[in-house]
Amino acid sequence: MSTAPQSKDQLIIFDTTLRDGEQSPGASMTRDEKVRIAKMLEKMKVDVIEAGFAIASPGDFEAVKAVAEVVKDSTVCSLARAVPADIEKAGEAIKPANSGRIHTFIATSPIHMQYKLMMEPDQVLERAVEMVKLARNLCDDVEFSLEDGSRSEFEFQSRIIEAVINAGASTINIPDTVGYGEPDEYGLMFKRLIENVPNADKAIFSTHCHNDLGLAVANSLSAVMNGVRQVECTINGLGERAGNASLEEIVMAVRTRSDVFPVETHIDPVHIVPTSRLVSSITGFPVQPNKAIVGANAFAHESGIHQDGVLKHRETYEIMKAEDVGWNTNKLVLGKHSGRAAVKARFEDLGISFQTQQELDEAFAKFKELADKKHEIFDEDLQALVSDSTAPEIEEKYGFSNLEAISKSGNKPRASLTINAAGEDFSSEAEGDGLVDAAFKAIEKVVHSDAELQLYLVNAVTQGTDSLGDVTVRLQKEGVIVNGQGSDTDIIVASVKAYLNALNLLAAGVLKSHPQKDCV
Repeated sequence: MSTAPQSKDQLIIFDTTLRDGEQSPGASMTRDEKVRIAKMLEKMKVDVIEAGFAIASPGDFEAVKAVAEVVKDSTVCSLARAVPADIEKAGEAIKPANSGRIHTFIATSPIHMQYKLMMEPDQVLERAVEMVKLARNLCDDVEFSLEDGSRSEFEFQSRIIEAVINAGASTINIPDTVGYGEPDEYGLMFKRLIENVPNADKAIFSTHCHNDLGLAVANSLSAVMNGVRQVECTINGLGERAGNASLEEIVMAVRTRSDVFPVETHIDPVHIVPTSRLVSSITGFPVQPNKAIVGANAFAHESGIHQDGVLKHRETYEIMKAEDVGWNTNKLVLGKHSGRAAVKARFEDLGISFQTQQELDEAFAKFKELADKKHEIFDEDLQALVSDSTAPEIEEKYGFSNLEAISKSGNKPRASLTINAAGEDFSSEAEGDGLVDAAFKAIEKVVHSDAELQLYLVNAVTQGTDSLGDVTVRLQKEGVIVNGQGSDTDIIVASVKAYLNALNLLAAGVLKSHPQKDCV
């Protein structure tokens, strides 16, 4: 006798790449970059996109508003402290959205209330209720978070949750803010609250886990098994400190182990890998090769035993299909004979759109130039090609004119270059421990920036010695951090481009304060 399959609850995927992910030092994004990522998240069918912290800066407000204006199928959310000005700014920023949410929070753990807020528990509860009511007057969809919830006391958790639900909160988030949670205890915490808070059935419970102990995904999934129906996560696990729960791992765990998890998502996983690459290229944070789902080696097999097994029957060593998460887009689809329409269509598949014909023409010209240098053009090449054109619109103070780099065994590497500054060409040369070091020293002889080099990162965008090299240079000056990017088949040229790009960003004042810098 057969039984009908049991229907599953929907697991809401709340992506906070644009907010919590951006809080990684050096991962700040411009408005246009946030819009590009948001469009890809929407295409992936993410339920809620947390677009930023509207009160943090005018730039963050404009970014949240811009996302709210273009995203039609996902809920657009802005974070706000339990402070009237924050909530009002968040409400204003999400006003253009088809579906908007205000996400407000206040700390509820004894250590946070005593030392950070310097408030008594009753004061915290009263503030939470007042701010939820304010948010509810501005927006139908209000989420409330108990910051440092995993270290909060059960009795106080229960009181404040009941009170904010009565005040109008429809989602209750209990984050593991400092990554302290352990799967069993974190999951059981939700189970107890859902069973004991009288009005728990009036709200969706949510989890938001940090990865300080490498348990963010495990803690999130444990919470799901104990009644949670929203998971807050980021692409590539991006986030401050050790990062957040990884969206791709959450989604594919639920999908792959549908025999275990009583939930399902609306996510279209074929867009996972393209979105991962987009986030990586914009933030300058590379994906480690052995990263689950989106790492270059995630579906690679070198062991002879494994190769033999996969050839005979894929499921012997692969529990997912690579093409299901978007790896099929890594195949060669374009070459130097490809036309403008095909190139434009591929860019659009990758979430890259052009506002004007001139922008498309410039991108196509770069594509043709690259196609003459290398035979195979991959999606990663296209992402790297447009990194310059999608950068913030700034007045270029320093431009690259010419470079000669010499390296000979037994001699110190030397770089001679010419850069344009304020319409005038300046030449300089310097020796260094390597050609890149020599080139950077030659630049500094001209610009005297006094900036500190915090990160130099080289990523071979695709395979082969003719691969397009993508370089990220992170500079810090007077507390401001910027990421410069440059791409070229010549890695020294790419490095010079990246360094000058970072200097131009510093000169133009393109910066983003840490979204919670002033949150006390």
